[in-house]
Amino acid sequence: MSIYKQQLGKEGEEIAAAHLIKEGYKILVRNYRSGRAEIDIIAMRDDILIIIEVKTRETDAYGNPEEAVGSNKVNMLAQGAEDYLLDNNLHNNVRYDIVSVIKNQYKTEVHHLEDAFWPGLY
Repeated sequence: MSIYKQQLGKEGEEIAAAHLIKEGYKILVRNYRSGRAEIDIIAMRDDILIIIEVKTRETDAYGNPEEAVGSNKVNMLAQGAEDYLLDNNLHNNVRYDIVSVIKNQYKTEVHHLEDAFWPGLY
């Protein structure tokens, strides 16, 4: 991955985190890793643990950013969530969200998709 794309991804995660905080989410962890799984943001709201995948693009010319979350990523997020729950002895309900960011020199758009997917249903 190019340095430019890495920087764009980091900027997208910063934008997403700021959006979530503004909406009343408590950010617990960013860039949580367990084995091969990486979770961009783990947050809590109303006693629900929320696993958040952030997708950032410059444009939607090739589809919306959230469309890039495939079944392999869903499975990895589910495994990471399970590991996080076990590591922290938590028993909360879990929700999976996607924050989609389009950022370029003309605009920054943020779309938060709550309950974006349910692991195991695919």
